[in-house]
Amino acid sequence: MPKKALPDADDDRPAPRARLYAALHDSPFGRGWRHSKAIELGQRSLGFAALGFLTLVPLLIVVSAADPAHGRGFAEWLGDGLGVSSAARDEVARLFAGPAQVRQTTTAFGLAALAVFGLSFGAAVQTGYEKVWDLSAARWYARWRQVLWLAVLIGSIYVTATTTLWRHSAAGTVAAALSAVLFFWWSQWMLLGGRIAAGALLPGAVLTALGLLGLRVFSRRVFSPLIASSTVSYGPFGTVLVVQSWLVGVGVVVFGGALLGRLAHEEITTGARTLRRRGRGRER
Repeated sequence: MPKKALPDADDDRPAPRARLYAALHDSPFGRGWRHSKAIELGQRSLGFAALGFLTLVPLLIVVSAADPAHGRGFAEWLGDGLGVSSAARDEVARLFAGPAQVRQTTTAFGLAALAVFGLSFGAAVQTGYEKVWDLSAARWYARWRQVLWLAVLIGSIYVTATTTLWRHSAAGTVAAALSAVLFFWWSQWMLLGGRIAAGALLPGAVLTALGLLGLRVFSRRVFSPLIASSTVSYGPFGTVLVVQSWLVGVGVVVFGGALLGRLAHEEITTGARTLRRRGRGRER
């Protein structure tokens, strides 16, 4: 009888497909994919868009109409954020009341109710950041952080809605980009209660600002013609669908930017440790 061949030592090595799977599983891409599924990035972004449209948008309409001399209205501010064409901005403007009408019909009670409802939006953003960094929910008495964050958000949008300087100069554009980085950097630190070092939060702030810039370019290419076609097909409701889709994209950028920032921080930290170990080994 023929003798059976003895197993070669090389047969114990994993197959190429298994090695590739292990490499992808341990790569930043694989970890990011698993973490995005763990935090339910898609569903969280949908919740961000729903809360933003139902609670935050009415509040921003009132805020953008607060300055009778320079207030351009929420519709014009939203058109700037979308980066769409003039025709598409006209369709967006038809959805919202003008600044003068908003000032005449807004009451103190209605404004207070909008502010209270707006806190639920801040709570959603805080929960998303906590999920990104695997943190437990903050204590109930830390709600003041959401109040402060909402006030700063409203103030920043008020400044954006009442000035056009940032659109007419390269310096203004750079200042707007730096302001976005600082805002998202501070937002993470404030809503997380300082439980994560500020240095670890900076990559997420930078990536979020870059993501919003990319979303604006995407909106000009895709949402601008989509608003026109949706308006013809569905009327004003078609514009609402496009705006809601844009808000979903903003939610993906906000939470996804923070998640990518965490992965970037971990990669930078790991690389720095490896370099230090190699340096110590050479000294020996």
